[in-house]
Amino acid sequence: MADKIQAWIYAFRLRTLPLAFSSIITGSAIAFVLHRHSFSWIVFGLCLLTTLLLQILSNLANDYGDSEKGTDNDSRIGPKRAVQAGLLNYSEIKAGMFVATLLSLVSGCTLIYAAFQNFDWGYSSLFFLLGISAIAAAIKYTVGKTAYGYQGLGDVFVFLFFGIVGVCGSFFLQAKAIDYSLLLPSCSIGFLAAGVLNLNNMRDAVSDAAAGKNTLVVKIGVENAKLYHTLLIAGAYLGAFAFVVIHFTSTMQFLFMLTIPLLRKHWATVQQVQNPVDFDPQLKVLAISTFLFSILFSAGWIIGAWG
Repeated sequence: MADKIQAWIYAFRLRTLPLAFSSIITGSAIAFVLHRHSFSWIVFGLCLLTTLLLQILSNLANDYGDSEKGTDNDSRIGPKRAVQAGLLNYSEIKAGMFVATLLSLVSGCTLIYAAFQNFDWGYSSLFFLLGISAIAAAIKYTVGKTAYGYQGLGDVFVFLFFGIVGVCGSFFLQAKAIDYSLLLPSCSIGFLAAGVLNLNNMRDAVSDAAAGKNTLVVKIGVENAKLYHTLLIAGAYLGAFAFVVIHFTSTMQFLFMLTIPLLRKHWATVQQVQNPVDFDPQLKVLAISTFLFSILFSAGWIIGAWG
């Protein structure tokens, strides 16, 4: 029993979860400052829970899809997946995906109800459709004949759901308002999240190409992917910086820039990588850095408002 629990925890890939929370923290912090009268901690908690469940669903579906297609094989450099390692079988992973989907729906519907208790059917329907889209995106990344991760579109979907939808969606659920300048920090988190996927794809470029998984890295090559990585990190800082300039009230709002030394070291390491296996440790570095970026951005935003 204990071994099976450990197998499921392994399949959940807990190291990816801080990345998933970054967009919720960022959007919610901005809503807390700009619309504190309507801010709900219950909505915030449900946002985190729903995001957690969607990330777990995505990880399980990725494990299932790549194993089924033979992409997760002995030539792959990254850590072995649960099915590949024999920790879970296909039936168990499919059952886990079903449960994660069901729980995501329940959590998402509860979130929508908590956010729109006045039964605003227009907004409720919109967010329900967004939730269904998020579930479909989590599954279709590697599952099925039309899996978009095999067509080089993974970066686009990661940017959209980890960035735009995550930040703007969590803001709107609290504020019930639209602020187009929010696209700037949304892009910041989306760019960094796409950077994590880019590292994953640079690490697996050879085995992905052999398995027919045509990621963006496979299409443009590792050296160009390193340049792309540079643009993603630079874009993240530019987006956050521009947002602070637009809403400037205190120098504390630039607190997120304390992450520059950490991400600069990460960037320099990535540029020097020759052996693909050396990309793997940088996934954790960038995921944690993104989480820290969101925490410092949010803290600076809140402290600046109070100051």
